[in-house]
Amino acid sequence: MGMILGSGGKGGRRGRRSLNAEINVTPFVDVMLVLLIVFMITAPMLVRGEDISLPKTKSGPIQTDPNDAPLAITIKSDGAVFIQNTEVQVDTLGPQLQAIIGEGYDKPIYVRGDEATPYGIMMEVMSEIRAAGYTRVSLVTEQKK
Repeated sequence: MGMILGSGGKGGRRGRRSLNAEINVTPFVDVMLVLLIVFMITAPMLVRGEDISLPKTKSGPIQTDPNDAPLAITIKSDGAVFIQNTEVQVDTLGPQLQAIIGEGYDKPIYVRGDEATPYGIMMEVMSEIRAAGYTRVSLVTEQKK
């Protein structure tokens, strides 16, 4: 709270102080800047999903709408399969996809596979996705430097 100290302009009577009606926004701005920095640091970590080593290729970046949150399926080198951050079994992948996104899903499903993942596991996951009725599947890689 801010206060005006002094005569107040009415005949110079001492002892009377009028309150300042202005809001001090400095603490508010400080808190907002701290929150902005926290969200700028943590937001990229939330999108990544499981930590894997993607294969490196010469392909260009995937063009997506920035407002759409893509559905990502991650396959680790040990064969563990994740929908976003939730581990699932390969044989229940199709029904779980249908339960999550339903029918008529026309956006691509991104498959992120570790470069050490066996080809058979990748194809098994891809066939489960296609058997569930989803045809727009994209394989995610990193660009070569």
